[in-house]
Amino acid sequence: MKITKNTLGCRKQNKDTIINCGNSVEHERHGNGQSDSRMIETDNINTNKPTEGMLERILSRDNMNRAYLKVKRNKGAGGVDKMEIDELLEHLKTHREEILTSLLKGSYKPYPVKRVEIPKEGGKTRKLGIPTLTDRVIQQAILQILSPIYEKQFLDTSYGFRPNRGCHDALKKCQEYANEGYWYVIDMDLEKFFDTVNQSMLIEILSRTIKDNRVISLIQKFLNAGIMDKGMFIESEVGVPQGGPISPLLANIMLNELDQELDKWGYRYVRYADDVLIFTKSRRAGQRQYKRASKFIEGKLKLKINKEKTTITRLDQVKYLGYGFYRIKGKCRFRVHPKSINKLKDKLRVVTGRSNGMSIERRKRKLNQIIRGWVQYFKLADMKSIMKSIDEWLRRRIRMITWKRWKKVKTKFENLQKLGVAKDKAWKWANTRKSYWHTANSFILSTTLTNARFEKQGYLSFLKYYLEVRV
Repeated sequence: MKITKNTLGCRKQNKDTIINCGNSVEHERHGNGQSDSRMIETDNINTNKPTEGMLERILSRDNMNRAYLKVKRNKGAGGVDKMEIDELLEHLKTHREEILTSLLKGSYKPYPVKRVEIPKEGGKTRKLGIPTLTDRVIQQAILQILSPIYEKQFLDTSYGFRPNRGCHDALKKCQEYANEGYWYVIDMDLEKFFDTVNQSMLIEILSRTIKDNRVISLIQKFLNAGIMDKGMFIESEVGVPQGGPISPLLANIMLNELDQELDKWGYRYVRYADDVLIFTKSRRAGQRQYKRASKFIEGKLKLKINKEKTTITRLDQVKYLGYGFYRIKGKCRFRVHPKSINKLKDKLRVVTGRSNGMSIERRKRKLNQIIRGWVQYFKLADMKSIMKSIDEWLRRRIRMITWKRWKKVKTKFENLQKLGVAKDKAWKWANTRKSYWHTANSFILSTTLTNARFEKQGYLSFLKYYLEVRV
């Protein structure tokens, strides 16, 4: 069904939200030169009343202010209403009362999410659903109240999208299990998890904890808001669209049911979002545990296991969170999985492309950003030799784009002389017909455009940075 102007018009009221800046929201200046220190002078919600429910806590001034600031910091693309981040504050100020009223009365209607596809390995794509900025503020406000409540229910063996937990913690837990002798794993793949979550099941699980039916109804409206994909409206009766602030929490709430069951059975496992590893001491034990776990996942939770991608194998045969594993002297160690190396090189190729139009300084900043982020993530791994190899490869690419930037024979000749090359050799190389990539590896460039020179110019080294931050 196409989404029409009337379809969007019925949701027009929700373009803006309800927060009161007070003194806690950043003071911004707009075109009229006035400081927006307060959006509204009064806050009609008195959260000190003992009879008030969860919705009032969600809509309290302080909570909504924090939500607004969080959304603003995260920036991101706008939704189907095309509102941009710099428009958000003015809309929140202007329409506070009408949106507050609609939320309290239960008449609030979220916009459909905007479908965005991002590339994955193997040419596939991951489908994201981007809510409008206003809907993101409201979802963020819900998240801030619900997250501390559900954190008390979550187990220590889940690590994704949780405060003070991350990939490194999950990986260290894997290492701990392996060092205890659990070297076989069930590498569980939940097929299109976010797209296939049974909403009725999720609402039933939420209702066990959330006793304010207005909050349940509001969450359900976000789930059922629909998807806008290339001008077409698609209903969303199944799944939890990825992209909204509340989606990771809802995913964890759903999969916490699996966590509780696996823990009750005494299984050793690690879960990061929908990436699940169950640890066993033998392949046969893995087969037994898989049979039991799959029955619960598909029967009770009504999720689907991708049987083609789910494997029972040794830990050193799996890729988990970009890492690989190996064993030396009976102890589990980390390595960078080859696929992660390939992805890194693909990213570096884009930045060091000969024709991407980047300035020298912009390219340098981008490269250093990639190096810092990538090494920080993979610093648990043993990768000195890999870092040395990538450094050599990257320096060659920088020499290649430098050589190309010089373009004319005269420029090459003059620059080579400035770098200390004898006149006759400089002229010879300035006139070479060899490819840019071949020339970048030549003696003449490797001894003039040296690693030390690049370092002096501010280029980071993978190896040196790794040696600084490794654990």
